[in-house]
Amino acid sequence: MATNLGIDETLLREAVRVGRQRTKKATVNEALREFIDRRKRLKAIKLFGKIDFDPEYDYKAQRRKR
Repeated sequence: MATNLGIDETLLREAVRVGRQRTKKATVNEALREFIDRRKRLKAIKLFGKIDFDPEYDYKAQRRKR
């Protein structure tokens, strides 16, 4: 899908240099993947301490049931 974006050329040049990508497109795609991965990690971190842990749970018993 072709998309026209007004991207700051200075930032893009620096991103290409730092990321060592061959093209602007590859640089933008990598940046988007990194952005998504970071947001997913931050979302998962917010769950720490909110999920109950059952010390009696036997994951090995669950494997044997299959």
